[in-house]
Amino acid sequence: MLNQILEPEAADRLGRIRLVKESRAAEVEDRLIMLARSGQLRQKVTEEQLKELLNAVAEKKEEEKIVVSRRKGGWDDDDDDLFDM
Repeated sequence: MLNQILEPEAADRLGRIRLVKESRAAEVEDRLIMLARSGQLRQKVTEEQLKELLNAVAEKKEEEKIVVSRRKGGWDDDDDDLFDM
């Protein structure tokens, strides 16, 4: 089905992406198939459109990252017991 909705250059790019990051390629393929089935694609996807879709997926992944803030202070009082040997 992807051959029907991607121009050859876009299909080549997606193939190269699959070699590097298979999960990213699978996510993009799923999204493309969903768009095609819902009738939102009027023509074959160009390489430029594929790049835009890849950027959108990358931005979405960045938003999903969890940031852990580490405490920047010194030792806690409880930690003093470790050095009382």
